[in-house]
Amino acid sequence: MFQRVGKSEASVIISVDGTRVTARAGDTVAAALLAAGLTSTRTTPISGTPRAPYCMMGVCFECLVTIDDVGNRQGCLIPVSEGMRVDTQKGKREAGR
Repeated sequence: MFQRVGKSEASVIISVDGTRVTARAGDTVAAALLAAGLTSTRTTPISGTPRAPYCMMGVCFECLVTIDDVGNRQGCLIPVSEGMRVDTQKGKREAGR
């Protein structure tokens, strides 16, 4: 569905739900997940419906993920970095986590 335009030599390795993913340096977390074929970044608290990045500019909050143990981060606004740990969110997060 999503394809890269142009080529880039620089890449970084991130972990997504415990799986190694190669991302392009300079990408946001949401863009890296979409490029890797991972379309769901979270599930809704009530029905568990999978949600995916939508606006890619920080307005809609559909791309919420946990990054390096900090939850509810907007993946479309955070650039990837080497060794970053990304976890998709299931339902609502507990307070204080």
